[in-house]
Amino acid sequence: MSKGRRPSGKAGPKRPSKRPSSRTGSKPAGKGPSKAFAKGGAKAHPSSRPPSKAYTPRPPAKESQVPIPKRDKRPPRGEYRPAKRPSLDNGLEQLEGRNPVIEALLRKRRKVRKVMLDERAREDDKIRRLVSLCQQEGVRIERVNRDSLDRMAAGEVHNGVIAHADQLPELTVQQLLDQVYERGEVPFLVLADEISYEHNLGAILRSALGAGVHGVVVPTKRGKGLSPVVHRVSMGGAEAVPLVREGLSSALKICHKAGLRIVGADMGGVAHWDLNWTIPTALVLGGESKGLSPTLRKRCDEIVGVPLQGELESLNVSVTAGIMLFERARQLSLESGS
Repeated sequence: MSKGRRPSGKAGPKRPSKRPSSRTGSKPAGKGPSKAFAKGGAKAHPSSRPPSKAYTPRPPAKESQVPIPKRDKRPPRGEYRPAKRPSLDNGLEQLEGRNPVIEALLRKRRKVRKVMLDERAREDDKIRRLVSLCQQEGVRIERVNRDSLDRMAAGEVHNGVIAHADQLPELTVQQLLDQVYERGEVPFLVLADEISYEHNLGAILRSALGAGVHGVVVPTKRGKGLSPVVHRVSMGGAEAVPLVREGLSSALKICHKAGLRIVGADMGGVAHWDLNWTIPTALVLGGESKGLSPTLRKRCDEIVGVPLQGELESLNVSVTAGIMLFERARQLSLESGS
């Protein structure tokens, strides 16, 4: 018989178990009375445990107490970022994008102090032109990484180019008209009331440049001024066409005294092609949502509109401006015979 094996058919003595039996509630010797016995001498089931506290769910957290997940302060490329004030602490203005910087160098209405260029920018025709203009004007170029430009940018798109330049010269309506008359030209101004969207102001400046407008006037306290978005959308219009910040009431008084006819753009007026646009004129545009206000409408000599079809009620203010400005350009070309 091998060692450690029980003989066949005979049960050997069992080893005492240290684990208490689930049936008898026995405990190892010397351990005291079992906790399975309840107070008062009543014997409880050995497998029962003291009752746990009733579960009460936590009340839902208030909206103000919900933790807000942390995120990177710098939004990813392509995400909308609100435009900041383009002027810098040293009095310079920040230009963003290839076209605005190139136009500032070409127009020479202000001095460009420094150009920061993406160090990995592909050298296409615009980059080569930008570098050439900087060399001609003696403007310093700094090669920086893309992340630095992203952090500096105040607008949505910078295309790998950011520049610091002097502020554009400020003019009043009277000074602007004096310059136009001194050059022997027929003055034409655009007065835009409460233009809230930067893209609309940029588009108006772009059309004004293409149609030969002498200046755009916007209110001092209402509407948008020049910003990186306006510069980018205007495609050089902001650098070439003076933007005057002046109250529209005082501007209209000056225009009347200078012999300009005041024309308001609004629905219900005569067709824009029936108006003679070749004489000194100031075109007044209303806001995007309100249109031409009753106060400005009373100050106008003529009200003109764009005839529409297809049950369309109105056009975007920048589209309306473009249609009327280029009708003037068409009439001027017919008058000059070109």
